[in-house]
Amino acid sequence: MRNYSEQNVSCPHCGHIIRIELDASAGSQEFYDDCSACCNPIHINMQVDDLHKTINLFIDADDEQIF
Repeated sequence: MRNYSEQNVSCPHCGHIIRIELDASAGSQEFYDDCSACCNPIHINMQVDDLHKTINLFIDADDEQIF
């Protein structure tokens, strides 16, 4: 599996398409990136599946998390 890749995602706030760079070398990660159009934070949950050699992305707004 390639450790670095790029993916287009849609901002959950404004719908603007942004390109994010993914680094799967450290395994599954959870991080935030700001939308370049509306500047709101985007919550990104990256799940690395080493068995099937895939990366699953879960994108949501910062305020959609359940505590």
